[in-house]
Amino acid sequence: MSDLRTNPRVDPYFTDGCGRCPLGSTPQCRVNLWPEPLRLLRRIVLESGLTEELKWGVPVYTSNKKNIVLLGAFKDDCVLGFFKGVLLSDPHSVLAKQSENVQESRVVRFTEAARVLELEPILKNYIAEAIRVEESGLKVKYKTTADVPVPEEFQLRLDASPELKAAFEALTPGRQRAYLYHFAQPKQSQTRATRVEKNVERILAGKGLHD
Repeated sequence: MSDLRTNPRVDPYFTDGCGRCPLGSTPQCRVNLWPEPLRLLRRIVLESGLTEELKWGVPVYTSNKKNIVLLGAFKDDCVLGFFKGVLLSDPHSVLAKQSENVQESRVVRFTEAARVLELEPILKNYIAEAIRVEESGLKVKYKTTADVPVPEEFQLRLDASPELKAAFEALTPGRQRAYLYHFAQPKQSQTRATRVEKNVERILAGKGLHD
């Protein structure tokens, strides 16, 4: 990779990780679970002409100082993440949400180097499209809490408790949406109702789903 414009500040990430957990700089760090896929992804991104930077402890790749993609390592996989992935056409259906509440970014997940090589032409096309999207000035239209339906089981609980309703409305919009997505996920009404009851005290305490 000597002929590519790597950033020396980013090099330690690929052996020591982001440094945000106790496993950083140890053999157990999650970057060391996926060394070859991450190495290949780094090469592919750099060959696409992006500038390598270190942000939030992870490799971020920019074009004209605008964030385009990043690399990340987790317990179950490593990812190439697109900051505005929701705006990409994704003809090969390889993009996924990192979590259910994410609106803008999308990731491609990897556990094997062979899969990275298989998708290399596709990834380069997606990166080129992501650069064009950023250069065009396209913006993501975010959903507001009003756009997210309230599950019937939660609405009944809110109607029965003005205190709970007031506490929920006092939460930030992001925390409200997280709860609504979480409550709506199960297919069975009883399971949805159980989720609501398990989180009533957290809402009353002013806490978000993941606080």
